[in-house]
Amino acid sequence: MKKIIIFGAIVLAIFGAITFLTKYQQNEAAKDNPYGKDELHPETIKQLNDPNYSSLILPDELEKKLENSEDMFVYFYSPTCPHCQATTPVLMPAAKDKNVVIHQFNLLEFEDGWNDYHIESTPTLVYFKDGVEQQRLVGSQPKEKLEQFLEVNKEN
Repeated sequence: MKKIIIFGAIVLAIFGAITFLTKYQQNEAAKDNPYGKDELHPETIKQLNDPNYSSLILPDELEKKLENSEDMFVYFYSPTCPHCQATTPVLMPAAKDKNVVIHQFNLLEFEDGWNDYHIESTPTLVYFKDGVEQQRLVGSQPKEKLEQFLEVNKEN
């Protein structure tokens, strides 16, 4: 009976150590993150060093830009969305080629964005003109359609 208790205690200690180390690594990876949050979802942490996710916009900054009647593209995405994971590596280089700035809004970290901007699914690309939504593109799209959306709205 003592052997079972000792074995159980060792197993619990190992799981406790693994949990502690995992949490510690996540906190270290999220340190000084662009989201300004103490804790981030693990999928967001995985994207912190990905250049395709370098044009982040925070809720307060987005709200301020819209109040100032700015024209802009906003890409609403979730790091856990497989369609976003497929779209982002196509969309961001296409935007760069067309000299278009796309602000990326992480809905996993800022869940109020779903309601605030009437997002029903991800990915969603929205074009705002004078701070007012003009057009949106929802779901996975072929590269040509993404480029067309950027080009048409860039000219307006």
